[in-house]
Amino acid sequence: MADTDPTGTNINQPSQRTEDPQAQREQRRETRRNQTYKAFLRNLMVIGSMNEEEAERAAVSVLCVLEQRLFGEEVAHLEAQLPGKLQDLLIRCERHVGKPASKFGRNGFIQMVSEDLEVDSLEAERKIRAVFTAVRDQVSEGEIEDVIGQLPHDLRALWQRTI
Repeated sequence: MADTDPTGTNINQPSQRTEDPQAQREQRRETRRNQTYKAFLRNLMVIGSMNEEEAERAAVSVLCVLEQRLFGEEVAHLEAQLPGKLQDLLIRCERHVGKPASKFGRNGFIQMVSEDLEVDSLEAERKIRAVFTAVRDQVSEGEIEDVIGQLPHDLRALWQRTI
């Protein structure tokens, strides 16, 4: 006598997969995207002593402002090494809509993040440093050097690792 579940299905037979291989690959890809993004956020949460919502807002704010400062293909090169879900959030950032890159220094950078996150300048700087440290952990050192190379000296100092 076969064992059956409440629907009458034989539970001793291996289940047949109804999904096609393409759907399975897509599901695995999406799972990896989620895991990579969550790992980035967890790292940022630890570095910056933030909850998940704060970490996501800080990452998007800081990276959107950073991308406004970068010229040429550097934005695409940086984004290519970030988690896919974070790339999606940056694409939807309203700051990217048709605005060319512009030059500003440390104070301007901190002010934009401060206004965006509605925090004072000291808290904005703390969050910027935390995001930059988390990005350093995610992106190749060569890419970090390329990004830093486009920034003025006072803004480069924010990339120093937090302790």
